[in-house]
Parts: sequence; C-alpha cells; structure tokens
Amino acid sequence: MARLRSVVLWTIALVAFAPLVLVPLATAVPPASTLMAWQVVTGGPVDRRWVGLDEVSPAVIASVVASEDSRFCAHEGVDWVELNKVLQSNGERLRGASTITMQTVKNVFLWQSRTVVRKAIEIPLAMFADTVWGKRRTLEIYLNVAEWGPGVFGIEAAALHHFGRSAADVSPAQAALLVTTLPNPGLRDPARPTSTHRRLARTIEARARGATTDCLAPGVSL
Repeated sequence: MARLRSVVLWTIALVAFAPLVLVPLATAVPPASTLMAWQVVTGGPVDRRWVGLDEVSPAVIASVVASEDSRFCAHEGVDWVELNKVLQSNGERLRGASTITMQTVKNVFLWQSRTVVRKAIEIPLAMFADTVWGKRRTLEIYLNVAEWGPGVFGIEAAALHHFGRSAADVSPAQAALLVTTLPNPGLRDPARPTSTHRRLARTIEARARGATTDCLAPGVSL
C-alpha cells in the first residue's frame, strides 16, 4: 500500500507540474497532439506539416476565430462570459465555452473525452498557456495540431489534402469549408460538402469578414 500510495502521489505531481515545463517548451519546439501520438502508437495514419502563422491565409485565421472563438482577442485563455452560460445551462453547451486556447491545451496535453475533470484541468492550463504563449503562438499551435480529417493534422496538410494547395493560398470559401470540419473531422469532407455543410460554411465566411484578429498582427504577443 505504501508503494502504491507513492506511485499515485508521484503520478499526480507529474501531471500537475509537467505543463510548467512543457508549455514554455512549446514556445520554441513545435508540439504534437495527444491524438497524433495515439495514432502513431496504434499504427494509424498521420499527415502533418508545420507552418508558421505568416504562412497561413488570413481567410483561414479569420474563419477559425469567427467559428471557434469570436472573443479570442478579448479573453485571457478562458471566456468567462461563455463559461457562465454553460454553468447556467447545466453543462449542455460545453463546446460553446471552449476557447481556442482551451482546445489547444486539450489537444496538446490532455485526453479527448469531455469530462468535468478534464475541463477543471483545462481551465487553469489555458490561462497559463495564454500568458506564456501569447495569442499568435497559441493560434499557430492550434492550427498545426487540430485534426482536419482522418489522420490529417494541421492546416497545411489539410489544405493540400482537401484542395491541393498550400495553407497560404486557401480562398475565403475554402477556408470556411475547412473550418466547418473541425467539430467532426471524420464526418465532414470540405472537398465534397453536403448542402448543409455548404450552408454552414457560407455563414462562417460571412462572420469571418467581421472577425477581430488585431491581436494576431506580427509583433503582437498579447
């Protein structure tokens, strides 16, 4: 029992303190996601090509912000306004309160299933990452670790896979189609969209025109 207790305590300590090292490390080293690691372990396909934020079409950036986190430039990793709405709805809108920062730390450090425990870890971790990474690096990591199709990770691999062009050359319409795959990358194909998929993409494209992305200007690290 003493040995088991020791193992449990060390495991808890490792989980608690590992991000203090790994989050700063990710400012300089391109991180992978836990899902990518699982794909490698299980022999699944992994297609990922890292690109800097300056190598991504502004249309993609605007579409992601408009679709996934419209207040990305305003909050500090956690959108307390949206989170409060989740609490008032008894957790029914869990995805709606998940900021880009929260999704990024989940993808890089945590597991995929939606649980209260994961969310409790995700919130302080997102606040820490927002402070260390800043907005540009956070979005850069997010775009490069998100899954955009079965085994397709990162916006560069996604643009090449679905449209045969680099992330820098994606059009506003293509950007919106790509972004609509993020909630269900295994079910939605941006290259062969359904009528519902196209309708959703048109909505995102319209919202992207008014998306606030000033915090992502070169040299800005807010």
